[in-house]
Amino acid sequence: MEELFKTYTINFNLSGDLEHDVTTFLTSNKFTNTARHSCRVGREAERLAHSFNYNGDIAKAAGLLHDISAVFPTHERAAILEKLGLVVLKEEKIFPLIAHQRLSRVMAEEIFNIQDEEILSAIECHTTLKGNASKMDQIVFVADKIEWDQPGEPPYINRVKSQLEVSIGHAAFAYINYLWERKENLKVIHPWLTEAYEDLKRKLLIR
Repeated sequence: MEELFKTYTINFNLSGDLEHDVTTFLTSNKFTNTARHSCRVGREAERLAHSFNYNGDIAKAAGLLHDISAVFPTHERAAILEKLGLVVLKEEKIFPLIAHQRLSRVMAEEIFNIQDEEILSAIECHTTLKGNASKMDQIVFVADKIEWDQPGEPPYINRVKSQLEVSIGHAAFAYINYLWERKENLKVIHPWLTEAYEDLKRKLLIR
C-alpha cells in the first residue's frame, strides 16, 4: 500500500462486506456524512443498474467507493495525484476538488483491493463522466447526481429523472447539459466533461 494512505488505515481491516468497510473507513476518519452519502449512492446505483439490466453488484461497489478520497483535504488532492506519479490536469490544479474522482480510484485499488476495471472506471469519472463512457460509468454518474451530498433537492433532479425514462445516457446528458447551460459560472470546465458532452450529444442525436 502507498505510504500516503497508511495514516488513514490504522487499525482498518477489510471484512469482506464492502458497505460495512467503506462506512467504517469513512467514519473512523470522521467523514460520517460522506459515508451516508456513499451508501445512498451505492444503493441508487444498484437500483439503476437493475432497471437497465446491468450488474447491480458492480454498480453498488463503485457507488460505495466513489468518494473515499474525501479523507484528504481538498487543497491537497491534486498534489497527492502528482506524488502518486499521475499526470494532473491544469483544471485539477486550479480546482483540486475535482481531482477526488481520480484519487478515489487509486484508493479503491490500494486500500480496498479492487481490480475490476468496470468499478474503477466508474469511480474515476463519477463527477465529470468522460468521452466514450460505458453504461456502468453513466449509471454511477447519474446515481451520484440523484443522491447528491447537499441539503435539499437537486435543482436539476426533474430533468434527470424524466430522461431516465428514455435511457441512462439521456439522463447523464440531462445533468451535463444543465451544467453546460451554466458553464460561465463554473470554476473550471474539466476536459472530460467537455468530451462527455460532445460524445453523448453526438451518440444521442441531440441538436
